[in-house]
Amino acid sequence: MTTFDTAVAQARDLLRWRSPLRTELWAGRLAAGLEPGQVEPFLRRLAEDGSAESRLTLAALAAVDQAAEAASGESDGTVAAAGSEDRSARPHTVAGSGMAGALPGWVRLMTRVRCEGAWYGKGDPYGEQTLAALSFCYENGKEPHLLVVGIDQVSGGLAVDALVEEVKFLDDLELRAADPGVVAGRVLDAFELGDRILGVAVADTLPAVRPIALARAHAVPDLVRPAPDDTLTRFRELPELPGAREAFEKLAEFVGDRPLWWSPARASRFLTSWLPREAILSEAGIAAMPDVVRAWSRFSGGHPAVLDQVEADAPRLAALMADESLAGLGKRIAQSHRRDS
Repeated sequence: MTTFDTAVAQARDLLRWRSPLRTELWAGRLAAGLEPGQVEPFLRRLAEDGSAESRLTLAALAAVDQAAEAASGESDGTVAAAGSEDRSARPHTVAGSGMAGALPGWVRLMTRVRCEGAWYGKGDPYGEQTLAALSFCYENGKEPHLLVVGIDQVSGGLAVDALVEEVKFLDDLELRAADPGVVAGRVLDAFELGDRILGVAVADTLPAVRPIALARAHAVPDLVRPAPDDTLTRFRELPELPGAREAFEKLAEFVGDRPLWWSPARASRFLTSWLPREAILSEAGIAAMPDVVRAWSRFSGGHPAVLDQVEADAPRLAALMADESLAGLGKRIAQSHRRDS
């Protein structure tokens, strides 16, 4: 069976189900499965066929493609008419222009959603991957669904997986409620970062969900970009020790915009490598650092493996900070300026 035959058979079922969500997800999978050389012949065959199933296929591909195109800023949101010579629009959008008008009304609901809530948090015990979740329903209030995007922290905060599930899927995730505009901003930031990096390893399922994820995130009002993370400001367990604030400022500099990622390896790297190479601290700051890191580790989940790693590395900190051979170039230059001033 050809791709065309399979698509028409599946579209026939979708016309019976009358589900905008199923149809969008199907269109995303269909588009992701087409090789570049297959796109034009496939669209041409659908246009020539002219059946309701072919029109639905074209309309669904156009809806998902246009929404993702607008979300990524690649167009001004206008759709070129079929046969237009405007090649700035992508082929799915051009081929499917106007098709929805000749189909049942539910088809025109595709991509027309409103955001109902948002959540964000760790996807694993150490926060090496975080999850951004957004719930939606269509303009008619039907088909509530949840978009979940996996954001890899170890690789810099880029999107590596995404799925669309029933809202009850949220019950299995330990995520905090968050501002929808911030969470949607994180999703868009994560996809944008992935677009700038070549050779990123992502889930095989991501290409099919990507256009829907972009469109959903962009549909959220009051987007915040770049999206901040309030984890550091929620930390209230700073020890009452001389130098504790100075120590925490260095910790905050190290975790940067990925504060949920705190694993044994990252804690060890901070104490045994980053601090000796990068940080200039007073004696009080060095003395307070182990207690500050312990408090941060408890705040970050209190995982025994992390706490054990801190206990193993903390006693070495003072000696490592005193070893000038471990200092990086920037630290050596800063220390030289301090001595000369």
